[in-house]
Amino acid sequence: MRGIVKEFPGVRALDGVDLDVRAGEVHCLLGQNGAGKSTLIKVLAGAHQPDAGQISWDGAPVTLGDPQAAMSLGIATIYQELDLVAGLTVADNVFLGRERSRFGLSRPAHANRAAAELLARLGHPEIRPTAEVGQLSAASQQMVSMARALSQDARLIVMDEPSAVLDGEEVEHLFQVIRDLTAEGVAVVYISHRLEEIRSVGDRITVLKDGRTVATGLPARETGTREVITLMTGRTIEYVFPPRRPLADPGAAPLLEVADLSLAGRFAGVSFAVRPGEVLGLAGLVGSGRSEILETVFGARKATTGTVTVAGKRLRHGDVAAAVAAGVGLAPEERKSQGLLLGEPIYRNITVSSLARFARGGFLSAGAERQAAQEQADALDLRPVDVDREVRTLSGGNQQKVVLARWLLRDCQVLLLDEPTRGVDVGARSEIYALIRALADRGVAVVVVSSEIPEVLGLADHVLVVADGAVVASAGAGELDEHRVLDLVMQGAAPAAGQGDAA
Repeated sequence: MRGIVKEFPGVRALDGVDLDVRAGEVHCLLGQNGAGKSTLIKVLAGAHQPDAGQISWDGAPVTLGDPQAAMSLGIATIYQELDLVAGLTVADNVFLGRERSRFGLSRPAHANRAAAELLARLGHPEIRPTAEVGQLSAASQQMVSMARALSQDARLIVMDEPSAVLDGEEVEHLFQVIRDLTAEGVAVVYISHRLEEIRSVGDRITVLKDGRTVATGLPARETGTREVITLMTGRTIEYVFPPRRPLADPGAAPLLEVADLSLAGRFAGVSFAVRPGEVLGLAGLVGSGRSEILETVFGARKATTGTVTVAGKRLRHGDVAAAVAAGVGLAPEERKSQGLLLGEPIYRNITVSSLARFARGGFLSAGAERQAAQEQADALDLRPVDVDREVRTLSGGNQQKVVLARWLLRDCQVLLLDEPTRGVDVGARSEIYALIRALADRGVAVVVVSSEIPEVLGLADHVLVVADGAVVASAGAGELDEHRVLDLVMQGAAPAAGQGDAA
């Protein structure tokens, strides 16, 4: 790809980007949210048409007029926001648009066998080809999307944040699959914000900033983290967590109390309490039950047993409206599908949980909405600042700020954050860390779920370790280290002495 330019109304997303990928290599594409990575891979996938520049394949110029043209050359793309059809089976999704038939008749048994073979190759034989894909976990859906790419006999596979929903063991298996593919001559373009992954699996690096290529061909294993971050941001950034401060009133009654909470088949016997100004972290692998705990506290899932109490008031199980009315807010892991109205403007996404306050005589006052949303956007340094833009046009970090702004507008007392920095670049992470600590300093009780153990230990005052649907340890963040937490989540060990009591 040479000199690729792509413009949208008011925005030049790509401004002369260069990228070359060799057969059998893992080429890592890095850049902050909004740098142009997603637009570039959509041009490569035939989903966007460049306004200028040239694409060559095997040394010859090509025009990728649509996704089918890219697929016919052997270019397969696995997007971060998976493009699976929820109502279809796993096998149907793997071969979507390329359904296996004979004499004009479909051959579901043949497709099921072929899908099973691909999933076994990926190390997930437990995923049934006949299962409805919408009922699978996010990690399993990622594997289905990968199986679809493998089924196309791809020569180049683009992977956009493929590890975001995978646990440590699944990531290692993914890396082995990538190594097997590259050994066969398949090229991989790998996008990730986790720089340790780049060194583990990458060969060369291209860095984008503000729609331009600022470095290309860097050796992945020899290029230091500081150099990469400086190229991405134009400045040096460390993963610095805001300092913890003592609770203003250590003896204050808990804002959030969870007692013996259970959800059949997901988790059981979970108890904890969070005081005003405290940050509680939940550490655990994908599938451990940590996200389901947050969703059950919020009422998005109906608890089987146990109680949830906010500011002394017991909440009804499975009642989101009651939780919101009591001052509880949730920023879900899947912010695009569960937390945002992508086709709506930024201001409506910020005000949607507070619409009653903007009603005038039975009608919404859009002007009042915009003003309130603009105040929150300015306070959070939302970029760009135009609250009339569709929220889908924002980078991942700024979309996360919109979700947080929604709950700040409601002055929520309890904030539940599920993977708050998933898919967020290093610069925006630091801003979100500072925001979380600022909320705690205002007296908000915060519960954070994260797959990144250093993030949990750096942000939280107190940590619960969750494994196989149970709390296996509860301790102050300063009493744990990464190795100890990893041992607990991998082994599902019993609570250590002195760590069995809830916060």
